[in-house]
Amino acid sequence: MTSPTAPAPTPPAHTARPDRTRQGYRIELAPTPAQRTRLAQHAGLARVAENFYLEKIRAALDQRTAEATYGIPDEQLTRVPWTAPELEARWRAEREHRFPWFTAEKLSSRIPKEAARCRANALKNWAASRTGRRKGPKVGFPAWRRRRHGRRFRYDADRAHPIDTRTVALPGIGTVAVREDMTWLTGRIASGQARILGATVREQAGRWWISLQIEIDRTALNTARTVDPHAPACGLDLGVKVFATLTDDDGTTEEIHAPEPLKRSLKKLARADRALARAQDGSANRAKKARTVAALHLKIAHQRADFLHQTSSRLARTKRAIAIETLNIAGMVRNRRLARAISDAGWGEFARQLAYKTAWYGGHLHAADRWFPSSKTCSACGRVHRGLALADRTWRCTGCHIVHDREVNASVNLLADMLAALDPGGGRAAA
Repeated sequence: MTSPTAPAPTPPAHTARPDRTRQGYRIELAPTPAQRTRLAQHAGLARVAENFYLEKIRAALDQRTAEATYGIPDEQLTRVPWTAPELEARWRAEREHRFPWFTAEKLSSRIPKEAARCRANALKNWAASRTGRRKGPKVGFPAWRRRRHGRRFRYDADRAHPIDTRTVALPGIGTVAVREDMTWLTGRIASGQARILGATVREQAGRWWISLQIEIDRTALNTARTVDPHAPACGLDLGVKVFATLTDDDGTTEEIHAPEPLKRSLKKLARADRALARAQDGSANRAKKARTVAALHLKIAHQRADFLHQTSSRLARTKRAIAIETLNIAGMVRNRRLARAISDAGWGEFARQLAYKTAWYGGHLHAADRWFPSSKTCSACGRVHRGLALADRTWRCTGCHIVHDREVNASVNLLADMLAALDPGGGRAAA
């Protein structure tokens, strides 16, 4: 599965050029049995290195706390290794006697280096979150990596890179085949239109994937897909029963239905989970049943991702402007009656994809204020129906007596809100 994805986080040492975009490129590996063993060894190395760094950080913090009780001045307290270079120095000083297998197995030295950077970034985010410099939910102190958290590791810069359209080079592992053609990427690397900033290798359901973080000149790509300036603008209302209801500025209405991959697979998942629960701990059969459950979850995730990418791409390429709601999804999923359906739909990911794809193709995305009453406002007379309940799919306006479909009415109001913002004078808006 090859999927150019959203702009991905990249190491801070790189500075993106103004004419370039950062994004991800993910493709499945086809390793040999020997390469699978090496991949697992490097994933284990990343876990060990991250836990080693956390051990040193915690030990230094505990030592500082103890020293402070003795009245030692702050400037004389034990220094905490907050940065990646400091953490790497601790690793190099102790790896020979604590982890002799690292040299014996000839594992890549790039893995502990990137593990140190990941730990340093996690500490930076935690500190920024505590002081309020970081937006979003509070970030906790870094936790220990466990085997159950999954197998993954990172390479810095272009250490991991395509050799040709069907193979990639992974330091410490060798030349590994991939399951799909990579001409889209290799051609642009060869022409200088793209360069690799880093790579993450991850195992999911027994399958290995590599995600390359790239910096690419998308000028030609975006120009070829630029949205027609005369394309319609639309309001888009997200829902549970109907994934999205769209109303164009020419009055056309469209309903988009989600595949609901989790809902459709609940019986299979329940059956697979029961089989796993009956298997004996530590047995080969239990490992087999666990792989079956993991494969089902991976299939569900892929079905959802495919639907979201295809839908967001189509809309970004055919609508010159799109108005959506700003939803408090984290708060909405606390409702146990709606949590599964909302998570299965992937509203947050859909809005994220629309944001960067409309920017790619020259469209405009308008996010209405979170408190804008799109569903409760009559699109004909503007009266707000404060008593509208979530279960009410249709309602009659007490002012003009028009009967409204909840989703269609919301999409019309979102469209009107966007057009008013784009063209306060009342004319037709241009993206």
